[in-house]
Parts: sequence; C-alpha cells; structure tokens
Amino acid sequence: MAGTAERMRDYRGPAIFSHGFRSFFLLSAIWAAGAMILWILMLTGTEPLASAFDPFSWHAHEFLFGYLAAVIGGFVLTAVPNWTGRLPVMGWPLVGLVGLWLAGRLAVACSSHLPWQMTALIDLSLYVALVGFLSREIIRGKNWRNLPVVGLIALYGVANLIFHIEAARDGTAFEGLGMRLGLGTTLMLIALIGGRIIPSFTRNWLASRGSAQLPQPFGRADAIVLGLTALVLLGFVGFPDAAVTRWLMLVAGAAHLWRMSRWCSGQIRSEPLLWVLHLAYALLALGFVAEGAAGFDLLPLPAARHVWLAGAIGLMTLGVMTRATLGHTGRVLHAGPATVAIYLALFGSVVMRLLAGIFGNPTGLLHLSGGLWIMAFAGYALVYGPMLLQPRLAKKPVSGAKT
Repeated sequence: MAGTAERMRDYRGPAIFSHGFRSFFLLSAIWAAGAMILWILMLTGTEPLASAFDPFSWHAHEFLFGYLAAVIGGFVLTAVPNWTGRLPVMGWPLVGLVGLWLAGRLAVACSSHLPWQMTALIDLSLYVALVGFLSREIIRGKNWRNLPVVGLIALYGVANLIFHIEAARDGTAFEGLGMRLGLGTTLMLIALIGGRIIPSFTRNWLASRGSAQLPQPFGRADAIVLGLTALVLLGFVGFPDAAVTRWLMLVAGAAHLWRMSRWCSGQIRSEPLLWVLHLAYALLALGFVAEGAAGFDLLPLPAARHVWLAGAIGLMTLGVMTRATLGHTGRVLHAGPATVAIYLALFGSVVMRLLAGIFGNPTGLLHLSGGLWIMAFAGYALVYGPMLLQPRLAKKPVSGAKT
C-alpha cells in the first residue's frame, strides 16, 4: 500500500490522465451532448456521418455502447483500485484506453468505408482491455465479491458484438438481440451496484445527522429481488413478446419499488447528490412497469423504453459522475445550484421524451427533449470539466456530511 501511494504521488503527467474517471467522464459527457446534436440533425433529414448504421441504430448504439462504455470505463478504473488497494491505471496506459474508445467512435461514424468486421474489432477493443484489467486486479487482489461485475461487463461486450453482426446483416439493429442484451446487462449492473452504493451513501449521510432510521443492510430480500431481476431480464432478452415476460416485468417493477422503500428515500430530499440516485433507481423500477405496460399496448414501446435508457441509465450515470468527480477531486460532497439544474434538465428530457411517445412523437417535444439532454451533459462538461482538468485539491474541505 505504501508503494502504491508513493507511485500515485510521483505521477507528474496531466491531471486528466491521473485517474480513469477524469478523462472518461469528461469525454462521455461531451459525446452525450455531441451525439444528441448529430441525432437531431438526422431527425431533420441531414446525414452528417458516413456510418453504415441506419440513423436509429446509430443513435441507440452510440448511447448504449458509446457513451455508456466510457462511463463504465471511468467507473471501474476508479472503483477497482478502491476495492483492491492496488495502483490505478494512469499516464500512458490510460491514454491508450482513451484512444481505444475514441477509435471506436470514429470507426462507427465512418463504418460505411470499413468492413463491418474491422469496425466491430476496433469498437470492441476497449471492452477486451477493460475485462482484462478487471480480471487481473480482482484475481491479484482476491476481491472475489466483485467478480460478477467482470462477467456482466464481458456480457455487455458480447451484446455490442451481436449488435454489429445484426447491423451488418439487415442494417437495423436498434430492436435486436444485441440491443436487448446490452440494455438488460446494464440494468442488472444498476440493480447490483446501485443497490450497494445508494443505501450505503444514504446510511452515511443520515448517520452523520444523527438519524435514528437508517436504510436496511443488504440481505436475503435483496438477493431475491436481484434473482428475480436476472430472471425477468433473461425473458426480456430471449422472449420479449411472451405474455409471461410482460407480467414478470410488472412484478419486477413492484419488487424494486419495495426494495427502495427500505432505503429511507423520504429523508434525503435536502441532498441532491442522494436524491438523484434514488430518483434514477425509481426510474429503473418504473421502467419495468412501463415495459410491461407497453406489452399490453398501454404505452408506445419507444416511449416506455426511454424510461430505462434516458431515465434510469442517463440519470444514474450522471449522478455517479457528479458525485465521483466531487469526491475524487477533494471537494465537498454537496450539489450546488448548477448541479441541481443539470439533474433537472436531464429529468425534464426524460419526461419530454415520454410525452413525445405518448402523443405520437411530435417534432417539437422530441427537439425539446434533445435540447434538455444537451443542456444536462454540456452543463456537466462546463461545470465539472475544470475540476477534472486540475489536480486534486491539496486538502479536502470540511463537509457537513460524510458520504
């Protein structure tokens, strides 16, 4: 441990490449905003890219396997050293990983000029590197508790490969097996990791305020909900049109809402860094309900699907990015007005996208949703970018809450 700390102190390169969260979170936010601008242009009939993917498949891929891959990369490269006590990836190795992600975005954008196999190989290279890094660190650190995370990220990479194959075969992959497998894997990661960090952060915050009521610790009931979630998502991936799947979706949504009821959500309204995570998890639960309702033709499927995509995934990742940036750059763990505005812009984007689907996708609501999305992620880049580009504060300010 002493050697690890000494090597971290000896790093003299740019701050942006001192930890994975710095480069990957900043780039993911820039890409989330930039890709939405390109998508809005596509909706107007413009073709700004030379991608072999149809516009809908490109839009789905670059959120689920582009933006999200960068967020996952930043998260695991920062979390794994905390889990294992080993040295984080920094300097030139981190530059290499960032380069793999950028190469993937460029390859997909120009994929009409490349064999699809080459596009897939370039795009999947980051996944291979991340799984290799995770496996090595967990095995050497004997951190077996987090081994399922490695399996889920590997499965997430397989989903991306399937997406490329489906796009090459018939040109449309946004409703295919690869999309469902990637989405299902991501939702399982949120249920697994979110189910750890949300009650933990909430417990620490409430305990620092002397609250007598604290979130329930992880127990058998949580394990049952996770098992049910895995079963339902398997049905979603393999049998999306089966009647039993839509019923199980409703059951899973209720199970996650019950799980949340044990986390003291009503007591953290004054701390945006916490309520944004609780809201994101609630959207995970409501996404199951919306997907089940769409199966009964009570909601349009694209609108229901965005409760998960833009809502649960978008808001959870943005909440984790803001919190991790503050904490790991030595700042107070409290969200100011600018951060609250970022959260509300993204939630507004989710609501507008849901309403657009319900009212037949009017252009005005779609553009408003896209505009709010751009505001949220461009806002993150503007507010948090300077923190990510500068070295960690020498001494962490005293905070009123330890979270």
